[in-house]
Amino acid sequence: MTTLIVTLAAQPPTAGAACDVVLTHDGQAAERQEAMSLALLPGTSSAEVVALVPFNLLSWHQVELPKGTLSKGFFQDGQATKLRAVLGGLLEDRLLDDPNQMHFAIAPDAKAQSKIWVATCDRSWLNTWLAALAEAGRPAVRIVPELTPLDASQTDQAAVYVVGSSNDPKILMVSASGVTQLPLSTGAVALLAWPVTAQVTAEPGLAALAEQHFTGRVVLQTTAQRAMAAARSDWDLAQFELVNTRQARAQKSLSAGFSKLLHAEHWRAARWAAALLVVVNIVGLQAFAMKERSELADKRSAIAAILTSTFPDVRVVVDAPVQMTRAYAQLQQQNGGVSGADLEVMLAVIRSAVPELPAPSAIEFASGELTLRGLSLAADSAALLAVKLQAYGYTAKLEGDVVVVKQASGS
Repeated sequence: MTTLIVTLAAQPPTAGAACDVVLTHDGQAAERQEAMSLALLPGTSSAEVVALVPFNLLSWHQVELPKGTLSKGFFQDGQATKLRAVLGGLLEDRLLDDPNQMHFAIAPDAKAQSKIWVATCDRSWLNTWLAALAEAGRPAVRIVPELTPLDASQTDQAAVYVVGSSNDPKILMVSASGVTQLPLSTGAVALLAWPVTAQVTAEPGLAALAEQHFTGRVVLQTTAQRAMAAARSDWDLAQFELVNTRQARAQKSLSAGFSKLLHAEHWRAARWAAALLVVVNIVGLQAFAMKERSELADKRSAIAAILTSTFPDVRVVVDAPVQMTRAYAQLQQQNGGVSGADLEVMLAVIRSAVPELPAPSAIEFASGELTLRGLSLAADSAALLAVKLQAYGYTAKLEGDVVVVKQASGS
């Protein structure tokens, strides 16, 4: 699925204001990366638009929510208002601005009575950018943070990034303590106490500076790669007043999950396994069908061979069993024998099967079909007659006071 990642600038959007944009088709490789205005956004209108909030425009706070706060459906109905009020009370002393002017977002899979991360940013600034994206015909499906702090269980996964420009390089440390921002300097590096052998991630233009200050291996990561990594995270800052309806949120989660299943790197093995399973099943079914068709064709050929070898006068085989029955009947007639389609045989069968059948007023016989007229039979008697004659290989059809008897096909 094509994804358009738009990094929201610190300044409010204007007609000519540019923002960093990354276009990717698989979430792994950047198709395009450039700064442009909202009116010139690339990609099709069906592309999933992800709004990215830069690290320097977010603040992170760890809180412990009271029991019952995160009840089922807490973003619906009145629960969202209650939860936001609780967050505002818990963070009132930690925020520089009025809590009513801030937008809150809690960590995915947050649980009450345990420490969770809460992201905050300027509500008016975020709403202005989201409105501008919607006006440009590219409403944001998700809102993600550029970098997120780690859980307490991820202390061994802390990371250091060297970002910014050569004139203003910065150090970002992502850990279970939050996202720490410091200027790149000898003193800041000493303050971090980063292990000498630990890896450092740096933007390509700052790799040399990173190698001067850190002794560990330096791994390159472009801003586009960092943006795509942020878009693959489970975070979504579209919470509280930014969640329109329960249905919209469910559709968003379903779309995001389906997109991850189709494009995420860690699902590649599962996608290959599923595709291989489908191919194996199709090939297996085709092979089984071909085997069955071959066996059926062999049986038909064997029956046809028996017919043509037994009755050489039959040149064209259309329906071997029927043709064999007719040829056998003709052979009996030619040799003076009787067959089940002869009048005397049919009358004998009827008398043997239904001895109580009254005598008909007229008997007609033509081409193996016996017609008995003048029989006044009730419906149950006619049904009984048909059942008894069926056991001898004949069919009986009642039409008024007329009974038509003939040999069943294939008998």
